[in-house]
Amino acid sequence: TWNLANSAHRNKVKRFVMISSDKAVNPTNIMGATKRVTELIASCFPQSSANNDHTRFSSVRFGNVLASNGSVVPIFQKQIAEGGPVTVTHPEVRRYFMTVREAVQLVLQASTMGSGSEVYVLDMGEPVRIVDLARNMIRLAGHVPGQDIMIDFTGLRPGEKLFEELITSDESTGPTHHPKIKIF
Repeated sequence: TWNLANSAHRNKVKRFVMISSDKAVNPTNIMGATKRVTELIASCFPQSSANNDHTRFSSVRFGNVLASNGSVVPIFQKQIAEGGPVTVTHPEVRRYFMTVREAVQLVLQASTMGSGSEVYVLDMGEPVRIVDLARNMIRLAGHVPGQDIMIDFTGLRPGEKLFEELITSDESTGPTHHPKIKIF
């Protein structure tokens, strides 16, 4: 990220948007820590202004994107198609979700805002219990959860959180002209 940001700045690229993650908030694993560091890298470059042609750096932080690589939805679909069990780490795990279309539209909107060095957070709505998502997907496939298709709880993995957060306790957000995009 540092090399890319330096190259973008040197070559006067108009906009540099770093895609971040809810895992950057109070990170408990390497992915979260690296996402937080990349937010800091993007925010340390100079702001753009009317007097210069510097790159506008920004970061956009959001949660899970449904049906993307690594998404739980295709994993559950495969497990259901194979007759189960559907594996969930913990009955209280909750995650934020949005569609690919919504994520792309909001990231593009955020990329047009500000003068640089901003961190934006997307309004993800309310977090969803993963076990509820599993049960709903089992029902939508025409099965009865816990009867036709079992749900197995496998336990939290090292560094995995029960609840993802979009902001830390010492961060605050303000509005932008888009109701689903907030700025730190």
